[in-house]
Amino acid sequence: MSLAASAVMVFILGTILGSFLNVVIYRLPRGLSIVRPGSRCPHCHTLIRPRDNIPLVSFLILRGRCRACRAPISWRYPLVEAASGGLLAGLWIRFAPTGAWVPLAATALFALMLVVVFFIDLDHQIVPNAITYPGLVAGLLFAIPQGRLVPSALVAAGAGALFLMIAVVSGGGMGGGDIKLAAMMGAFLGWPLTAVALLLAFVTGAVAGVLLIALKRRSRKDPIPFGPSLAAGGVIAMFAGQSLLRWYFGIP
Repeated sequence: MSLAASAVMVFILGTILGSFLNVVIYRLPRGLSIVRPGSRCPHCHTLIRPRDNIPLVSFLILRGRCRACRAPISWRYPLVEAASGGLLAGLWIRFAPTGAWVPLAATALFALMLVVVFFIDLDHQIVPNAITYPGLVAGLLFAIPQGRLVPSALVAAGAGALFLMIAVVSGGGMGGGDIKLAAMMGAFLGWPLTAVALLLAFVTGAVAGVLLIALKRRSRKDPIPFGPSLAAGGVIAMFAGQSLLRWYFGIP
């Protein structure tokens, strides 16, 4: 099977996983089970039938509306599905030709976790411990077969300590969830990609803050979630971190 054909299959798998991530994004911050009951319309609570739960396709067929009550379905759902599929397909294209299966599995899990963090923090301004604690452990476990457990643990501790210091200095301007997320990123990305991810997060966070204030979507006193910026920085670092290092610092 060609790389392109296998990437399409991985994309489809990613959209299926993205459909589950939508459940996690909706239910986890509300304290609901992510397993039971089955997927339901958030408006009329009608159980969604399998034919109406096909990632991307069902949204198009239903024209973005619930079959039962005709309430609009948020564009968030196909966006998460498409993003999950795109991320996994991109990682497959990057790692599969070289047979780097451990980095592929690690970055795939990391990417899906970042999708969840992005949207939960965007909506609720929380980064769930249910994501960061298992993510930190998983990142360190994946580091073992790659022979970088100690460096990854040190980077995780350093990233967490940096954000803890920022939180103390800023008087709570940085949340505890961001501290744990930074540590999780350190475990998965190691050095120097974690530095790239954090730098990108600060830049994107600053730009987003300025734009939101300029568009009057936020005031200077309103808290702006930083988790989405961290997630964006992590994704960019995964795909382009090494290229950015070579371009700016000449680091191989």
